[in-house]
Amino acid sequence: MNDTKVPSRVFRRADEDAETARHGTTTPQTEHPAYKLAFQDLDFLLREDLRPIRFQLELLKPQLLLDEAKIASTLVMYGSARIPEPDKVPELLELAKGTGREAVAQRLADKAKYYDVARELARLASGFPLDTDGNRHFVVCSGGGPSIMEAANRGACDVGAESVGLNIVLPHEQAPNPYVTPSLSMQFHYFALRKMHFLLRARAVAVFPGGFGTFDESFELLTLIQTGKIERMPVLFYGREFWERVVSFEALCEEGVINPADLDLITWCETAEEGWQIVQDFWKEKEAEG
Repeated sequence: MNDTKVPSRVFRRADEDAETARHGTTTPQTEHPAYKLAFQDLDFLLREDLRPIRFQLELLKPQLLLDEAKIASTLVMYGSARIPEPDKVPELLELAKGTGREAVAQRLADKAKYYDVARELARLASGFPLDTDGNRHFVVCSGGGPSIMEAANRGACDVGAESVGLNIVLPHEQAPNPYVTPSLSMQFHYFALRKMHFLLRARAVAVFPGGFGTFDESFELLTLIQTGKIERMPVLFYGREFWERVVSFEALCEEGVINPADLDLITWCETAEEGWQIVQDFWKEKEAEG
């Protein structure tokens, strides 16, 4: 009796029944959508009533994939999808000639340096060693798109490291940048769940100049820390001249809608080395505090 092997399960697996259902007998009943297995019925899953289930699925799928990849923490990088890499600046400026957008193109060109900064920061973070359990830390995570996001994934790729890309379906066609690790390239329908996955594993966030999307992501992060919903972590803002031109942080204090101490949630940076040192020092101090 001691040699008897007890099976781990007695029910057929869902994938086995799904395969059987695909090759079942054809009758008027089996051809009707009502007969489809619920999890194989795409029209059913897309019903308005099923939104809570879709929320659960979109929360769970990335969670499982990142767990299986042994990604314990990430360095998240937010930033514009429009800032060119330095090599493409001449083309950008040339295309802008005679369009009335020369000044805008020049301002984007002036920010091209941040592509290189993001790329180098990703290289540095990607060198962080595995922990004793084989878990990976400070894995680079971006929105999976072009520009600053591409620079982040590219930097990891430069040193042979994997990186995460959390893309989202938009009305205009887009594709993940080519540097995202394919098995860690994920697509979202819900912005809210995408933003949640940005932060669930984040242990540092680098924010580069950007537009509405970058504002949305970075200010939600600041709000979560300010209100104590998540613990404090390094929040690196690159491009102080840009940020203080487009957002008057001091005016928010003067108007009384935030406290002066809230500005301490932001750490201003300009170089990759400076930013990575701040991240390391922050967590070393936390470890020393116990």
